[in-house]
Amino acid sequence: MSLETIFSTCGTLAMLGWLLLIFVPRWKWTARFIAACLVPLALAVVYLVLVATHFGQSEGGFGSLAEVSLLFRNPHNLLAGWIHYLAFDLFIGAWEVRDAQKIGLHHLLVVPCLVLTFLLGPIGLLLYFGLRWSIKRKLLIGGVEHERA
Repeated sequence: MSLETIFSTCGTLAMLGWLLLIFVPRWKWTARFIAACLVPLALAVVYLVLVATHFGQSEGGFGSLAEVSLLFRNPHNLLAGWIHYLAFDLFIGAWEVRDAQKIGLHHLLVVPCLVLTFLLGPIGLLLYFGLRWSIKRKLLIGGVEHERA
């Protein structure tokens, strides 16, 4: 399978997860299974295969920005990095939906957070935590609720 085919397939799979999170978040399979587990695990398998078969075959590493740049000159490593983003951002988006449902945040308020998590990862998560804090006056950190004074 070509790298372009893997790229397209993984992107389409991730997009399916995001569409489910945005448009049918209360369907029992969306945030608990498909977007939180099934799609990220499928992406993780593709990631594992790419890393296991190509990771040691190029220059670079993680010790400096220059090493990371060298590492990602290899298209297999670049694709693995992209799939890493797809899997983890979707996993975080599914958590945002589950958490919002648990604490009673209206889904329409969460949608901009999901879009930003999809497009800009940590900025969407930051927006979600800001939304959660401003409306519920609580911030979940490490499984412990911290209330704002």
